[in-house]
Amino acid sequence: MTEDKGQNNEEVVAIETVEVSEKFAKAGKKSKKHVEEVKAEEKRKARAAENKLAELEVKPKGEKPVTRPVLERRGKKYQAAYKDIDRTKLYSLAEAIALAVKTNPAKFAATLEIHARLGVDPRQADQNIRTTLVLPHGNGKEVRVAVFAPEDECKKAKAAGADIAEDAEFIKQLEKGTINFDILISTPAYMPKLGKFARLLGPKGLMPNPKAGTVTNDIEKAVKESKAGKVEYRVDKQAIVHIGVGKTNFTEAQLLENATAFLESLKSMKPASLKGQYIKSIFISTTMGPSIAVENIYN
Repeated sequence: MTEDKGQNNEEVVAIETVEVSEKFAKAGKKSKKHVEEVKAEEKRKARAAENKLAELEVKPKGEKPVTRPVLERRGKKYQAAYKDIDRTKLYSLAEAIALAVKTNPAKFAATLEIHARLGVDPRQADQNIRTTLVLPHGNGKEVRVAVFAPEDECKKAKAAGADIAEDAEFIKQLEKGTINFDILISTPAYMPKLGKFARLLGPKGLMPNPKAGTVTNDIEKAVKESKAGKVEYRVDKQAIVHIGVGKTNFTEAQLLENATAFLESLKSMKPASLKGQYIKSIFISTTMGPSIAVENIYN
């Protein structure tokens, strides 16, 4: 009798165990193996965190590096040139040019650069300054001019001094990613053929543009102007215009004429919608030399 009772109890426990198991399964409970794996993973992460903390505690904290002023990080020639410039003074254009040439720290004929900060918003279409001008004495840079146009226009371009003037062969070179020119001129009819090379030419500023005078039907004139020293300038995202107006081996008179031509051109580009000051500041420098503040008489 007792044995039968014990057997019945065992059967009841077994039934309850099965019911509990089924209940857990229906409730979406994880298997015992999965629970053990989760616990093992948690222990591993805990050990890794402890080890990392121990490394941080053991590793000595070094002293913060001392950042030297920008001037001290420059070369001796730059520092010497910097001392010759009065930082409290606004120089006339002629004075600034003479001083920039005198303080040029480079051993080579450096480019004389003008940097003009404008009061425009480049995000506004009518305030996004971009144009070209022909410097009276060129900018001292030998430019390679490429022309992409019909065959008869290519012949005229070659006669005008173009370095590259081709049709089919030019496209083959672009497909290879070969760029061996500084300026690209095209006719309006040929522009669609250049569309697929926008990612190649655009970032380098070589995509022909009507505002730059590089999309035109007068190819011959465009080539001659480019070879004669025609330059393009545009305002950047910080509302600053940068341009090279010659080399330090130019005469000061030539540099002054070029600089004046640029500033007069920039003055004429003032947007009609602009309220407030147009040209905020002007600085002149050589490629590797210190900047010189220029008296602003061009507003």
